[in-house]
Amino acid sequence: MSARLGGSQPGTNQLNIVVGITGGIAAYKAVGVIRALILAGHDVHVVATDAALRFVGKPTLEAISRNTVDTDLYEGVAQVRHVAIGQAADLIVIAPATANTIAKLAAGLADDLLGNTVLASKAPVVIAPAMHTEMWQNPATVANIMTLRSRGVTVVGPGVGQLTGTDSGPGRMVEPDEIVSAALAVRRPQDFEGRRIVVTAGGTREALDPVRYIGNRSSGKQGIAIALAAAARGADVTLVGANLEVAAPASVHVQHVVTTLELADAVDAASQNADIVIMAAAVADYRPESIAESKIKKETQGDRLSLELVKNPDILTGLARSRRPGQIIVGFAAETEPDDAALLELGRAKVQRKGSDYLLVNRVGWNEGFATDGNSVVMLDGRGDIVMEASGSKSAVADKLLDVLARA
Repeated sequence: MSARLGGSQPGTNQLNIVVGITGGIAAYKAVGVIRALILAGHDVHVVATDAALRFVGKPTLEAISRNTVDTDLYEGVAQVRHVAIGQAADLIVIAPATANTIAKLAAGLADDLLGNTVLASKAPVVIAPAMHTEMWQNPATVANIMTLRSRGVTVVGPGVGQLTGTDSGPGRMVEPDEIVSAALAVRRPQDFEGRRIVVTAGGTREALDPVRYIGNRSSGKQGIAIALAAAARGADVTLVGANLEVAAPASVHVQHVVTTLELADAVDAASQNADIVIMAAAVADYRPESIAESKIKKETQGDRLSLELVKNPDILTGLARSRRPGQIIVGFAAETEPDDAALLELGRAKVQRKGSDYLLVNRVGWNEGFATDGNSVVMLDGRGDIVMEASGSKSAVADKLLDVLARA
């Protein structure tokens, strides 16, 4: 590790990030934090307390981070490692941050490697508290959190939900994607401050009967990544989520919908005061002409079942036609075309047909695009010219998209 203790390299976007893990049941979620940071292109070094390793194993953390895990204050003394790790850090993220760890950070204690790393660093510190409700609401913890915030520490969460055992309430560590977005936000420009952005995510479903529906495989990950990144860069974000398969972030306004017509109504209302509308949801082109009042049974239908479908409204085209002066409309085009040149031509035809300001074209299939952690996109402007290409984590794609919009 010492060979890499030089911090981020000038002229690159890669950060040297220390992820501190402490001894709470939420330690298993730290694996997701590390993985997301790695997928975003950063160099991650884990500093785990002895208690943390009782919840998640060192081999797992080393495999995910691609670096050795540091735990012992008295290892590498000759290289002054207990100071060097903190000195080299561009960012320190502690997830989970237990009540005990928060108390020690507030008091400036350095009785373990993590405490030394924080004290020896000038990097921003982000903590994600995780503890039982009574501990979170205890006056000592409340005072410690106030102390850390007064020193510039960013506190993410906690959320409200199921805790250890049967307990439920505030104290649950927020999800890894939200931690990562908030952590990277301290290094991001606030270039969307004061701007209102509407993002759609997920996939619409059209009911056949009270049991079945026609849908698609979109999980909502890309739309949620865009919403999180926009909020982290200062935007006031409304997320219209259609049947999201991942947790909606607490840092944005969320409206849940099911069908394409519900999505159309929600976006129409939310877009009235929006500066930017980003249509990342996978929308059903057709819906059943009628919905059965009871479950359709094969015993009464026989060997074949015919469905009469009617076309849904084209939400993106409608938004483009009715947009206000200065409002930016962004669409997504998910295609299965295997040839890159043909895929690009499909995108160019679609952006001209839809009339949106931008269109992101991405290939989807059985094993790519939908429900994955990564994405590859080509962003076209209204003329069909390529303005951006991105490949990597959906968070990285989100930031590349916002970089273009920030200049628009």
